[in-house]
Amino acid sequence: MNLPVEQPATPPFVFPRFPTTRGRRYVVRVAELISHSPAETATLGEHWGRTVACGCVIALHGDLGAGKTQWVKGLARGLGITARVHSPTFTLVNVYPGGRLSLFHLDLYRLETPDQIHEAGLEEYLTPDGVTVIEWAERWPLLNPEPAPPTAAASRALRRVWIEIIGDTQRRIYHEDPGA
Repeated sequence: MNLPVEQPATPPFVFPRFPTTRGRRYVVRVAELISHSPAETATLGEHWGRTVACGCVIALHGDLGAGKTQWVKGLARGLGITARVHSPTFTLVNVYPGGRLSLFHLDLYRLETPDQIHEAGLEEYLTPDGVTVIEWAERWPLLNPEPAPPTAAASRALRRVWIEIIGDTQRRIYHEDPGA
């Protein structure tokens, strides 16, 4: 299988959904790559799983069917988790122990307001003893701070991944890359 070559987007890359302050957008360096199949999307997640640090929170963004859960399946495989990974749309949280780090997989699709998210008591997953992945992260204001930019420590603990549908099986995947 040919993995897509990871190439940085033209830096600096500005995401329109990122918070602004005093009329200026935060500039975030990102890497962009193209996945040609669900298996490749999972393989990209697997690469992250091999190196992700304890305490990391990964905010996943993308439309229905973009491949967010597929990416999480790969992340779990990279962590050494052998359990079957599935979307926690109806349970809100699935916990997968047994890898080099535990995986906490959240799905906010069914929670439409910040109050619903707060009432669900999910804040504990923002400081995980393992790795937290949050699908539909744009619904949680704590993950999209206004007006202050994230601190250096927070930016190491919070990483964002965007998956965009560009064809039947092709996906454009952007992710924050502090080293880009």
